[in-house]
Parts: sequence; structure tokens; C-alpha cells
Amino acid sequence: MLGRVQDSWAAAATLLRRVVDPQQWAAQINTVRPPLGAVVSRVLREERRTTEVPGAPDGEYAILEFATTFEHKRSTVETVTPMRDTDGHWRVAGYYIR
Repeated sequence: MLGRVQDSWAAAATLLRRVVDPQQWAAQINTVRPPLGAVVSRVLREERRTTEVPGAPDGEYAILEFATTFEHKRSTVETVTPMRDTDGHWRVAGYYIR
């Protein structure tokens, strides 16, 4: 999983890469994600567009909430927040599991 985590950081939005270094990103993801096991199902619950998110500069964001079932955790919500990056491409600026 380590290679995929490093790839996800490299593909992330400039904003995320500016505030979280690759080692911090890997530590955060590798602490939370592996104990959950493999993804069993993932269904998009909600998509919202906004220009404001807490703790980030104004910009174009999409907030994607997924109902996700993992091998070792039946009911979670994954939130993926892509943003329009400085070059106009959409890239992930946030990822949370609750």
C-alpha cells in the first residue's frame, strides 16, 4: 500500500502538497486505512459543489461523500474533496474517513 500512498500524494492538489509533506501523508493514511481491510463496497451518497471549505482558501471544490463498507468496518463515510488546482485540473485536496 505504501507505493499507492506515495502516488496519491504526488497526484494531490498543490494546496495539500504544500501543507502536508509525503511522510506526514503516508503516516496519516497508513495509520487509518490498513486496519479497515479491503473495500467491500463504495457508493456515492452525496456530491456538493462549494467555493468555501473550512481551513482552506476560497476556490472551486467538490465534496464527495461515499458510504463505504470495509472488510473490518461495516459502516463508514469516506469524504473526498477534490479542488480545481492552479493549472485548472481537478485534484484531491482532502480525504477523511469517519
